[in-house]
Amino acid sequence: MANRSLNAAELARLRDSGPVSAEAAEPPHPSLLRLLASVDRPLLLQIMTEQHNAPGEVIFHEGEPGDAMYLIWAGRVAVVRGDWQSPVVLGFRGPGEAVGEMAVLEGAPRSATVVALEPLRLLRVDRPGFTRLLNSSPAIGASIMASLSARLREAADITQAGAQAGRQLARQVADLESEKEQLLEAQRMRQETSDLIVHDLRNPLGAIGNVLQMLEMMLPPEALQANGQLLEIGSAAAARMRRLVDSLLDVSRLETGEAPLRLTDVDVGRLAQAAFDREKLVWQEGRVHGRCLVPAGLGTVRCDEERIDRVLGNLIDNAVKYTPGGGTVTVAVEALGSEMVVSVTDTGPGIPEEEREHIFERFARLARDRGRRRGFGLGLAFCRLAVEAHGGRIWVEPGPGGGGSRFVFTLPRSPGPVV
Repeated sequence: MANRSLNAAELARLRDSGPVSAEAAEPPHPSLLRLLASVDRPLLLQIMTEQHNAPGEVIFHEGEPGDAMYLIWAGRVAVVRGDWQSPVVLGFRGPGEAVGEMAVLEGAPRSATVVALEPLRLLRVDRPGFTRLLNSSPAIGASIMASLSARLREAADITQAGAQAGRQLARQVADLESEKEQLLEAQRMRQETSDLIVHDLRNPLGAIGNVLQMLEMMLPPEALQANGQLLEIGSAAAARMRRLVDSLLDVSRLETGEAPLRLTDVDVGRLAQAAFDREKLVWQEGRVHGRCLVPAGLGTVRCDEERIDRVLGNLIDNAVKYTPGGGTVTVAVEALGSEMVVSVTDTGPGIPEEEREHIFERFARLARDRGRRRGFGLGLAFCRLAVEAHGGRIWVEPGPGGGGSRFVFTLPRSPGPVV
């Protein structure tokens, strides 16, 4: 692409374009913003510089060296590949999101071009500043960030291949006989529903979470202290809604094998503790008491960290929802032979034996809940599919002494000694 601003027609074409796939339209992984929000404010002010761009201006070009990353303070950008005659729009980014971080983290050329769609206000962090950030903050490990970068770059790389496969499938189904055309129509409706979820629910939820993180990072200390609990409540609610939407989307993908796992060695004990800590407002208020039993030296599990984290979140949310005031929710992890066993136990009303397998089905409802609320819904269906995709098992049994419920799932442990 030439080093120039877009003309009015090119800019209008970009604004009217949609991403080539629903996957490419997802916001970037929010871990980077969460980590930046924890960094000392004086350091952030030293390494960040403000930059303004007019609509149509190119922030950086595909193939250029990655010398800086950018946080979007106001306005929107398009992430584009190819030339201006036939550009491929990978996605749009808005306030609270990051662009350019992949090339900075990997030391690689830019994988795409970023163009301002609206008057743009950016916070720029150059490579030396980012290096200072890594060196000064123990919470930001270079290996973790490089892993995140590789996953994001991989998602962008498969976008064009996915679009091409979709076009080829559309040409093939044109000749199908009547019965197969009906199946195709059902598949199309399901895909349109998934796209609706991604575009109309997922992205706004991601934007809400990003804006809350930006407020935590940039508000004056006195304002942050006065409104800290409100920000925590908003962040927790946005995260819970995001898990619900992700579960709805992943149930169909896991059933058809269209959701490949991103496997890494994960400390499931640490993951369980983090999921438990996300409910700290519940534990602090005392409506439901919480216990987390995670011994040291459990070792690791090779798993998709994001999906297992969501399994834990769903099980803990359900336990809190069905535990009456003054009750207790217990999260525990233990290593048994070749398996890691994770359990979430509540002191709620329990689940009848004849319904314990049924609740893991899509849109399942307990008999006592029918006519009142939906019961466990898609959350447990996602949990079953996600755990089984890892070669594990999941079930529910009575709690200690026969009261309440104990949800248990297992995952194969990573080979090698416990560390």
